[in-house]
Amino acid sequence: MPSLARLVATLDAPLSSSGAAAPALVGSAERTALVQRGDDELVFRAMDGALGAAGQPLVRFPAPWPRRFGTSTVAVDGSLAVFAGVHALRAVEPSGKVRWEIRHGCWDGNCRTMHHSFDEYADSRDHRYADSGSAGFSVDGRHVWAHVRGPLLESESDEARRDEWLVLDATNGQVLARADARSAAAGSEHMAHPDPQLMGLSIGEGQDGAPLRWGRWDGENLAVRYFEDQDLVLIAVSPSGDRFLTVSHDQDILALHTIHDGSVTAAWHVEATVPTHPDAEPDNDEALPYWDWAGGFLDETTVIAATVESDEEWGDGRHWLISTTARHSPHRVTYPFPVSGLPMALGDGTWYTATASALHVWTRHP
Repeated sequence: MPSLARLVATLDAPLSSSGAAAPALVGSAERTALVQRGDDELVFRAMDGALGAAGQPLVRFPAPWPRRFGTSTVAVDGSLAVFAGVHALRAVEPSGKVRWEIRHGCWDGNCRTMHHSFDEYADSRDHRYADSGSAGFSVDGRHVWAHVRGPLLESESDEARRDEWLVLDATNGQVLARADARSAAAGSEHMAHPDPQLMGLSIGEGQDGAPLRWGRWDGENLAVRYFEDQDLVLIAVSPSGDRFLTVSHDQDILALHTIHDGSVTAAWHVEATVPTHPDAEPDNDEALPYWDWAGGFLDETTVIAATVESDEEWGDGRHWLISTTARHSPHRVTYPFPVSGLPMALGDGTWYTATASALHVWTRHP
């Protein structure tokens, strides 16, 4: 049975699509902001309760390097942005002032240089396609968690060239804790938990795997749950923080886990729950759907997922609403006009889809 989506708001992208990534909404249901990364800057706009932008000033953070050279994150109050680059983490205030910087090993796998600046490799073709790490703010904004390539100091031996997970004081960049990420990352993404002591880290190793990590920093000790031998992509945390959602590395299983011990409480095998695209040729073995690494919780009992990547060869990409408590099949989402891309849930009953020039925010039609 289809589920009709109702448009809640349309938010224009602050930056031109020619030199910027697609806009995104970040934060929580209580505190949401629109963020967009360009080559020269990262922009931030706080949203009011109706997801309107009127009266909300646009905050601009000068970017220390073009966006293809790493990732970025911003505090939900718009006071600080952290750019995770090829050679360093740099925390920048809206004025352009660098609050702190942490240099680390180079993310280009063949480079053994501890770079002092971006200019040292700006024109290097190898560095242009380097691997990358990421950073994320704790929900209270006090700490920055960062996934970096070691070593952190030139005095450390080459044996320290491993992926590390750091907890930093957001005010001054002090390294409060370090842990071996036990990965060989091509990229990663942080996911904050409602509990400010907790942080999720989803690591991509290309075809080799997708390590998942959960970290807890209690102010004195960093404890990491490694989920050994489980290749899982973390895509969402429930609004309460009691559960989280993953998609397997081979994209065949969407699973619901408890935050307490990571055990699976529900799972949806795509072959058993999602029909082949209606426009695909009958009996075409290549038309089998698979889950996208995107989605989230609309609320505690409903998640949204997608099969866009596998669908687009045959027709429109499909989004699915799934009850975490009932046993019925996923309901396909239908929209009043064509949409593209992946759905991203906001935890308050809404989700959004993005184009290069705008965000569309949706809810279920009553």
